[in-house]
Amino acid sequence: MDTLLVDTNVVLDLLAKRENYFIEAQELFTLSDHNQVQLNVSSLTFANTHYKLFEQLKTSNARKILRNFKVLVNVISLNDKIIELSLDSEFKHFEDAIQYYTALECGADIIITRNQKDFKLAQIPILTAKEYMKLRG
Repeated sequence: MDTLLVDTNVVLDLLAKRENYFIEAQELFTLSDHNQVQLNVSSLTFANTHYKLFEQLKTSNARKILRNFKVLVNVISLNDKIIELSLDSEFKHFEDAIQYYTALECGADIIITRNQKDFKLAQIPILTAKEYMKLRG
């Protein structure tokens, strides 16, 4: 079973039903629902997703949406090691460094994101949800 770290943009594709990206995100999270992959997200993703959902949907249902979503993923806590590695990294964006080192911390095989260019320094595969689904056949 693959262990994946899912970047915030893919979580938002699913929960905000973003046009052009929703279907492949839905397929990915369905694999988790059927216990075919282990999906992990950073605790930072939960905070950022709540902020964006609340902002975009103008609704207090953001927490309810996240509570329902939580059953599909493992939330990986930020810790001192992840922050230290991220601060010292060569990643252009601090948030991307946090995602990367969170992936390493949880033993992820692959990071799923739509911003592959932000992970050029990664030592593990970086795929979009669509690419990952094609690999699975």
